[in-house]
Parts: sequence; structure tokens; C-alpha cells
Amino acid sequence: MTVYRKLDDLPHKVKKIEHFWITLKDGCRLAARMWLPADAESKPVPAVLEYIPYRKRDGTRGRDEPMHGYFAGHGYAAIRVDMRGSGESDGVLQDEYLQLELDDAVEVIDWITSQPWCDGKVGMMGKSWGGFNCLQVAAMQPKSLKAVLSVCSTDDRYADDIHYMGGCLLNDNHWWGDIMLAYQARPADPALFGEGWRDNWLKRLNEMPFWPALWMKHQARDDYWRHGSICEDYGAIQCPVMLIGGWADAYTNAVPRMLEHLTVPRRAIIGPWAHIYPHDGLPGPAIGFLQEAVKWWDHWLKGAKNGVMDGPMLWSWLEDSARPMTTATYRDGRWVGDQAWPSKNVTMQSWSLGDGVLALKPPAAVDLSICSPQTVGIGCGEWMGAGCPGEMPTDQRMDDGGSLVFDSAPLQQELDLLGAPVLELEFSVDRPVAQVCARLSDVFPDGAAQRTSYAVFNLNHLAGHDQPQQLEPGKRYRARIVLNALGHRFPAGHRLRLALSTAYWPLIWPTPERVTLTVHAAGTRLALPVRTGQSLDGTNPFAAPESAPRTPVSKVADGYLKREVHHDLMTGAMTYVTDGEGGVFGEGVLRFDEIDTVVNHAMRRELTIHPEDPLSAHYRIRQSYDQKRDGWDIRIETETVMTSTKRELILTGKMDAFENGKRVASRNWRETEPRNCL
Repeated sequence: MTVYRKLDDLPHKVKKIEHFWITLKDGCRLAARMWLPADAESKPVPAVLEYIPYRKRDGTRGRDEPMHGYFAGHGYAAIRVDMRGSGESDGVLQDEYLQLELDDAVEVIDWITSQPWCDGKVGMMGKSWGGFNCLQVAAMQPKSLKAVLSVCSTDDRYADDIHYMGGCLLNDNHWWGDIMLAYQARPADPALFGEGWRDNWLKRLNEMPFWPALWMKHQARDDYWRHGSICEDYGAIQCPVMLIGGWADAYTNAVPRMLEHLTVPRRAIIGPWAHIYPHDGLPGPAIGFLQEAVKWWDHWLKGAKNGVMDGPMLWSWLEDSARPMTTATYRDGRWVGDQAWPSKNVTMQSWSLGDGVLALKPPAAVDLSICSPQTVGIGCGEWMGAGCPGEMPTDQRMDDGGSLVFDSAPLQQELDLLGAPVLELEFSVDRPVAQVCARLSDVFPDGAAQRTSYAVFNLNHLAGHDQPQQLEPGKRYRARIVLNALGHRFPAGHRLRLALSTAYWPLIWPTPERVTLTVHAAGTRLALPVRTGQSLDGTNPFAAPESAPRTPVSKVADGYLKREVHHDLMTGAMTYVTDGEGGVFGEGVLRFDEIDTVVNHAMRRELTIHPEDPLSAHYRIRQSYDQKRDGWDIRIETETVMTSTKRELILTGKMDAFENGKRVASRNWRETEPRNCL
């Protein structure tokens, strides 16, 4: 549990500036909020910048207050800036990670360094979008940017973001696009923006892009995705980098890649967490992340000789085996440290496939085929964990029944895996467009199967994600499939299981036709990253979590969150439903007391498919967002639907915006896009 320290208990007294403008050279005003040491104007301090589009006023207020107040209490000007077109900032946001976004950030950094309370040194940090763009801005090498801290981010926008995975279209592309419709449809707060807020709002509504269609148009790794992907030139980053990931998050694969390829001073922590800052980390254990961050800033922004770069380059939480459960608040395990990555403590161990068998010695050669029901994947859980109930994968036996399954013998001793498993797959298919899902599970003696790692892969991307090509039915091919990184201890007596399927709904959009995959087992290998123990293992390098006080919040009404699967026994169709009220994760209807603003976010997702018909896939999202106080009542409503034909992907959407019960704007969209080997 995080300990919230009073501001009076922190080393520096703090003053908060609720709102001010940063005016850019082109006249655009960016809205900012700041926590500042009280004596900073007479004793200038370094600055820490977080720059995102999620509304400092009433969007991220709950997490900003305890984090940035903590930094200010330790001698930093902590600044939260809303990007152009978001919150109270001027303009219209047209997409993620545009060059304009990055140019604005560089200009903001220059502005900060010119202020009397700043000593000229700046650090930049963020989670998710903010974790992405602090790396992207670092690659632009602004001279005052001395270090970055990136949480839940990626170096490759195509390989590891919410749009595509292994060349397959993630259904979360639709979810996130719908979220962005509601997020960006919210107006600037008139109490801060002043006159003209309504004109600014109408401009945003009328010029808003149809977000999910933006990304659906780029089905291969083209220049659109190369932009902002720092893996295109790791050497462009010249300042120190701290990286944070979590096994329950969807972005953790990038952490070991960046440790391997960046050349600047760097360190990383991978915990058990979902997409959450680690001082609030779920599943636990949470850690004293803000203390680690202050130590990082103290060294690189203040020159403190505090040993921040001593010890392991990577600390990882090696999780113990756990019975499959969809809700997890804590993961048993231990911290393990590796001095460098790739680690000398990890070796790749090769396993062979046979008729239902996974073995260290090659079994008899066999060819095995599978044509999975389109409903395989119903036990996959959410692509990105958010630390809320019901999101983790369930017992994999429900999906293993529609998959090719390869089991090891019971392990004679415990087996620790740390890193990314690699499947070298020799295969043939009977259709020109095909995909595969590979899952690695920890199988208990009673048969329960806990998914520990997985990957989906578009088999039409064998030549590279930038070169989709149709397959020749019956021809043998080889694919190298890198599964998600994991840190997991398999106990003695448990089995390893590799399961392969030709569908993974509702995680990814299905192929145009049902596919039969034939695995040529003699030419297929699974390489597992086996780690040997070290003397530091099991020690706890982190303090207990703490932060500054939380922002005052009152719960106006309880929320709820439902996750259900409906199986129509008359038609055979199966529907995966998530339904949240009072926040999409059921947090409740909340009032931010300091600004007397009530917010409520509701969403219902329904993903339906028939087990024998991939073209039956139907994905509908209904959403509403309310923000209100006396005399000001804003409501946004959206509905979007995704379907497909054999040749096209189809997205439709509508959005309505209301002020005090009166509709002030309405938008309708219909976008089709040819399938590019998808």
C-alpha cells in the first residue's frame, strides 16, 4: 500500500499553480499545471516534464497530484503540459506522435529553461503516450534534456503498440480509437479557457479524425510506423534512459530490446504490474518508484553521486507459478538482478515437438494439422492489463481444446525462464492468408493451465512486416516467432505446454477464410530462455511505495465492471462482453472536489463471432462521457462498429456532443479499407 506523505513532511515546501499558458512561436497556447518548490524563483531548480493529451484539469488529476507533488517536494519544478488540441490547449489533435507534437515538446523544453525558477536542466518522463514521446523527444536531442524516464512504452510503434501485434490487427485498435473519440471530444474547461471555449470545442468536434480508421489504413510497417519508432536509430538518443515495464502490461517486450540496443547509460525495472505507475502497481508488489525516480533525477539533473547506476542493469520480478485466475492483485515471486542485457545468466534451451509431445530430445517425426474454431482465444484476457478485475487470462484448457497441444513430461526440477521464448515453426497452410497464435503455459498436476507467454503472428509477413505476401497453399515455409517476454518459475512436477491455433478471438481480427495449419514437427523448435540463479536473487532492492498527498476526490456513485461470455446454443455464436459504468474499469462516478467537477465514463464492448465463419466477426462499442458542475453539463456519446468482407475491413461510427442537454454537434463516419494480406 502506498504511503501518502504530507507536503509538510517533504524536504521542500511546495506551491501549486493550477493553470498557466505556454505560448509557442506560432501563437498556439499550451495549457500547463505546475508543482514548484516554494523558493525556486530565488533558488532555481531542475524541471521534470510530463507532456500528454489526457487533460491535466480533470483527466489525469488523480495520478498527477501525488506524483508531481512528490517531485516538487524533493526540489524539482514538476510540470504537466496538455498537448496541442487537448485539455485547455489550443488547436486540434490529429493523430499520435506527429512531428508537430515532438516539435512543440522541444519548444516547451526551451521555454522551461528560460524561466527564472529553472536552472537550465530538464528531465522528461511519462507512461504510455508520455513514455513514447519522451523517448522520441530525446532522439531529437534538445540540449537541455539531460535524462528521461519511460514507463510502459515501446521503441517500435508497429511491433508493440495497441494497433498491431505480429502483423495481426489487434481488436484494441478499435477500442482505443473509440476511446480517443470520446477523450478528444471533451471541451476545454471554460473556467480556465475563458471566452471562446465553445468555438474552440466546436472546431475540435468538426475537425476530429475518425481515430480507429487512421491506423487501420496502415496494415504493414510503412513510413507511418517508422516515424516515432526509435529502433530506426537507437544512436539518436544521447541522454540517459530509465525504463519501467510490467509482466501484466502489453509493452514490456521493448524493455530488453532497448537495454540491448541503446548505448547511453541505462537501467530498467520489470515488475509484475499492469499498465500502471509502479508505486500504485497492480498486481503487487508495488515499489517505491517515486524514490527511484528522484534518485534518477538527483544523479542526472543535480549531479548527486548516489550510486544510481551501480548494481544490475535490469531488476526483474520472477513470478511464481499461480493457478489461473482472471483477477490478480498480487503475484508471489522474487526480485532477480542481471548486470547486463542480454544476460550471461540466460541461455536458450531448445525443445522439440512430436505427436502431442514437447521434449528436449527429438521425438518421432510427425505432421499435425489444426483448423481452429474462430472462438479459440476466448480465455485470452485483455491485450493490455490495467490493474482491474477480470482482465487476466483464464484457464487455458478452454482454448487448448481447439489447438494443437504439445506437453512436456513433468519437470524433474524447477525451471526459471527470463526473456523471450522463440518458436522456429515449419508449416504449410491451405489458404493464401493465415495467422497463428502460439501460447506457452504452466500446466499443474491436475491439468489447470496458466498462460505465461504468447504471440500472434501474421504468416503472410515472413519476408518482414513491411512486405506482406500471399502464401502458396501446400508449400512449406519457416517462420521465426518471438513470444512475449516473461519472468516465470515453473515448479518441479509441472509440465510445459505449447499450444498452436489458427485463430485468437477476441484479441485479433480473423483471417478472411478458415485456415488449416499443418505443423511439420521435425523442423520445428521452441527455444526457452533459461536463467540460472545469482547471489542477488531474492533480495529486495526497493523501498516501500510512497507519494505526496492525493487530490481530494468524492465518490458520487458506485460503478461496476462486468466481463462475460455468451454462447448462443441455437446459432453457435459466441460474444465476449465488457461493460463498465463509472469509468470504463468501474471506478465509480467521481467528483474532483477542488474544481467541483464530476466525471463519469461508461463503455460497453460486444465482440461476436461464429466458430466456423470468420466473416461473422462483429465488434460494437457504445460509450458515453460526462463532465459537469452547476451550470455546465457536457456529455459525449459514441457508437462504432467493425465488420469485414473477404476483401475489405469496414468501420462505421457516430458521435454526438451535448451541452446542458442540447445536442451541439454530430458526426458520422464510414470507412472501408482493402485487406492487405490480413
